[in-house]
Formats: sequence, C-alpha cells, structure tokens
Amino acid sequence: MGGIVKIIGGKVINRGEYTYADVIINDGKIIGVGSQNINHPDDVTVIDANGKWVAAGFIDLHTHGAGGGDFMDGTQDSYEKALIMHAKHGTTLLYPTTLSSTTESLHQSVELYKKVKSANIIGAAMGGLHLEGPYFAYDYRGAQDERYLRNPEREEYDAIIKAGKGDIARWSLAPELKGAAEMATALRNEGILMAMGHTGATFEECQHAFEKGFTHLTHFYSCMSTITRRNAYRYAGVIEYGYFNDDITIEIIGDGIHVPQSLLNLVYKIKGAERIALITDSMRAAGMPDGKYMLGSLEQGQEVVVEDGVAKLLDRSAFAGSVATMDRVVRTVQQLTNRPLPEIVRSATETPARIMGIADRKGAIAVGYDADIVIFDDEVNIQSTIVNGQIVYNI
Repeated sequence: MGGIVKIIGGKVINRGEYTYADVIINDGKIIGVGSQNINHPDDVTVIDANGKWVAAGFIDLHTHGAGGGDFMDGTQDSYEKALIMHAKHGTTLLYPTTLSSTTESLHQSVELYKKVKSANIIGAAMGGLHLEGPYFAYDYRGAQDERYLRNPEREEYDAIIKAGKGDIARWSLAPELKGAAEMATALRNEGILMAMGHTGATFEECQHAFEKGFTHLTHFYSCMSTITRRNAYRYAGVIEYGYFNDDITIEIIGDGIHVPQSLLNLVYKIKGAERIALITDSMRAAGMPDGKYMLGSLEQGQEVVVEDGVAKLLDRSAFAGSVATMDRVVRTVQQLTNRPLPEIVRSATETPARIMGIADRKGAIAVGYDADIVIFDDEVNIQSTIVNGQIVYNI
C-alpha cells in the first residue's frame, strides 16, 4: 500500500481514553490526528472504521511462537508462521522469546534473528530478542526444561551478549542465583531490560535486584515466590515486592487461565494499567487446534498437550505457555475485570512501549509516531492490522 492513507469513522484510543477522530498516515508514519473531516490531499486511500475502535497496534513482550512455528525451531519459516499469525490477531510488534536451552541453541537463536529481521515478512514486526532463561531457579521452573537450568557463568553470557549486541532487548533470569548480580552489571551496560522470572527470591533479594537494575517481573504470579514460612517466621516474596514497589512493572498472561479473575482484578486495582503489560506467552499452538505440540524447538523441546485451549505438560503438572493471541488477551482481561476497554488497551500498547523504552514512537496514535495501527470491534475482533503503514491483515 503506497501513498497517503486516511482512517475515518473510528474511535481513537490513546492513553486509556478515546476520541472520535480521523488518522492520516504516510510513509510509515502518522502525519495527522484530528476531528473528522481533517484536511488531506486528494490522492488518498480511505479506510472506513465504521464506528470501530482504532488503536496503536498491540505489543507483545513475551511470545514463543504461533501458527505452528516456534522461534527456537531454527528456521525462517517458523518465524514467518508466527509473525503472520500474530498480525492477524492485532499484534504489530513482538519480542521473539527463547526457552532454557543449550548455549549452542542460544547462539543459533541470535544468528537466526539477525537473518530474519532483514527479511521482508508481511506480518508483525520484531523489537528484539527476549532471552527467557536458562538462569532460573529449579523449584520455580514451570515448563522450562530442567535439563538446561544453570547458574549464570560470565564466559557464557558475555559471549551471548556480544553475539547479540543490539538485538537482545530483554533477559529474564532469577536474581537470587549465584552470579546473577554480576550478570546484571553486564546487561545494564548494554541497555538490556532485566526482568525477574522463574524465581524464588525473597522480598529483600528483590530489593537488591532492583538496585542492580531489575525493573520488570516476568509473567507475574506464574513461577515466582510469595509468602513462605521458615522456622515459624514469615518471609515475603516476589509477588509482594511487585505490589510494594511502584517503580516495578509487571507483565500478565491475559488468557484468564494463568491469572484468574480474582487476581486480575486485584492486580489492576493495585498496579494499574500504566504498570501492567499484557502478554500472550504463546507457544506454537497459538491460533491452532487442540492436540499435541512441541514446546520449544522441534529437535530439543518437550512434547505438551493442548486441551480446551490450554497448553499443559503431558503429566498436567503445569501450564506450558499459552495458546492465546493478543486480541484474545485484551478481550478476556476486559471481560473479567469489567474495566473500560481503552484502559485495557493501554496495557497492550502504551505500557509495553514505555517498558521497552520506545514510547517516543510506539504505543500511541500521535503525529510522528510509527503507523502501527489496529482496528477492532467491541468484542476485539480484528478488522485491520497496519504495520509501519502497510496493511498486513484486513478482513
């Protein structure tokens, strides 16, 4: 799609509120937002939103794949499947996420990302890699493969950071592990977002980690410590620290399964949409039918089962990521919390953009911002997805 595009007749969402406005985009950027009938050149392509919602495209900070593809499969085809499927469901920017694996696999993931980012895939764009693991606490491993869990070793992570310079956007790890504090210094020096995840840290260890630069919590409530008792005394954990520290941001798997309705309401009441990023944590079965799938790479991953739209380990002892897409996440969280839709959309747009340090160009409908836009109805059924000014999905 070339030339100037004008979106008319929509309710434009920005920062938790909305107005009736037209949006004009050109050359991948938003060049006008204003009252309906805003002036524009004659040679313009018009998209009629027909009273639907117009928002910045959804940003997924944590996804392992979709459409039958996993980002650790080691193939561009798997990337393409995932990027296309996520775009169909309103995601315009995502952060391909790894799983705990061998050092060799992590290096391969970095190299493949470098290759794919230069390919012209018509789907969601990528903002950088999210390395999830392998430096996690064994007792909080969830669906992370225990074969690959280990403590941070400087030689290993330094080599990965060097190989992925400029391409690693965030790294999730357990801050209480031996060597994690030293690793935090290396990550901070590279501007990589540090997130506490799969961790049994105490409140005090979380505070120490925050002082070292950890500012985000990976899939809040999932695979993290809460209040425990030791010799009759109670100790607060990661969850309590997440609520306590207003400067800590969190992400929530918004499928209504990982975090039930009662906790969704609690977390929105305490943290607010401006500190919550909604994520899918989706695996390859997102957008696919129930059945058996591989979590992680086809060669080194583990088989899981998807039943009634829920991914689980074969022994049903833990969830295995999700099969959610961002439209489902926004829809589900809005329905379960009964909060205004624009407020929930904020957790899928502006907040993740701010967490990743790109809120000056992503996450809002504003002049000068990237033309990443999604149009959807009151049930969050996607009509159109526009990435960098290009229509990548339209019903």
